[in-house]
Amino acid sequence: MPTYEFVCEKCKHGFSLVMSISDHDKKKYKCPKCNQKKNVKQVVTGFRTITSKKG
Repeated sequence: MPTYEFVCEKCKHGFSLVMSISDHDKKKYKCPKCNQKKNVKQVVTGFRTITSKKG
């Protein structure tokens, strides 16, 4: 499952959540520090993948 990065604009707390794409689309997330739902914004971050080499 993907990891999403967020920041709460009310308390300025940054946090990560691992959730399914369907839960993300339904906006089923809130700030774990202040329980705010309305002012939580997703932060755009880079990503890294790990692959195996095949001989």
